[in-house]
Amino acid sequence: MDKEIRKTIARLKEEKDAVILAHYYVDDLVQEIADYVGDSYYLAELATRVPQKTILFCGVSFMGESAKLLNEDKTVVMADADADCPMAHMAEVSRIREVREQYPDVAVVCYVNSTARIKAESDVCVTSSNAVRIVSKLPNRDIFFIPDENLGRYVAGQLPEKRFIFNDGFCHVHREIAAGDLISAKELHPDALVLTHPECTQEVLALSDFIGSTSQIIDFATQSDHNEFLVCTETGIFYELCQKNPGKKFYPVSQHQCCPNMKRIRVESVLRALETLEPAVSLDCELSEKARLPLKRMLELAK
Repeated sequence: MDKEIRKTIARLKEEKDAVILAHYYVDDLVQEIADYVGDSYYLAELATRVPQKTILFCGVSFMGESAKLLNEDKTVVMADADADCPMAHMAEVSRIREVREQYPDVAVVCYVNSTARIKAESDVCVTSSNAVRIVSKLPNRDIFFIPDENLGRYVAGQLPEKRFIFNDGFCHVHREIAAGDLISAKELHPDALVLTHPECTQEVLALSDFIGSTSQIIDFATQSDHNEFLVCTETGIFYELCQKNPGKKFYPVSQHQCCPNMKRIRVESVLRALETLEPAVSLDCELSEKARLPLKRMLELAK
């Protein structure tokens, strides 16, 4: 990376009192210049603790919304205004209200990968790293899990005492990782352990050696005595995996493990966002009040 760009970014961060947060799925060079890199839970929780008044978020739109909801007095700037998550829009307010009428004791559990509008209709938010723990703490037997069906089914498998209602939502990157591709990859790398994100299909989960969030996958690979791994999640995770495990080998399962929205975010867009402090996240006050509650409940229950 150009040294002058690094110097400019460092200068602007100091001038604007800004901190750069990046998700594991963004471009390697963006992860390299970020102050903190992590999964959605880590970044959501971290955003409440950083002292800087400006948060520059290198991720998709729901992540910036979550950071703003938890930091109403801070400026939250997105590195790319058009980086969005299709799954975040795959739940309907009308369906949530319909389920509430049908199941009076239901808890609406909302994956953090969702819009503020959907969060506002929910009881608690979860991430892939804490979903099982948080749902297990809820007194409700009936759980409406939104928006991701695959993660919901994974959580349901861990908590048979609960009764789940599922939503027809999905991550297109994880859904397109096919069991057939994984079987073929295992034949090419018979000694590799399979590390899988729970947004993948149940067929892929059944073929896996470890299932966990991006941060949990990284921790498992780092602590493991194995040296080869097949990784069933977005390939942006390979940067951190290789940084922490230079002597180990990591392989994708297919050529389709790339999120085009996450990869929109480049060093140039980070620099531009720091210069202009735009686009800044702005949310309606009434909506924010409602959407903030399930996020705060998540942080409390996850402690």
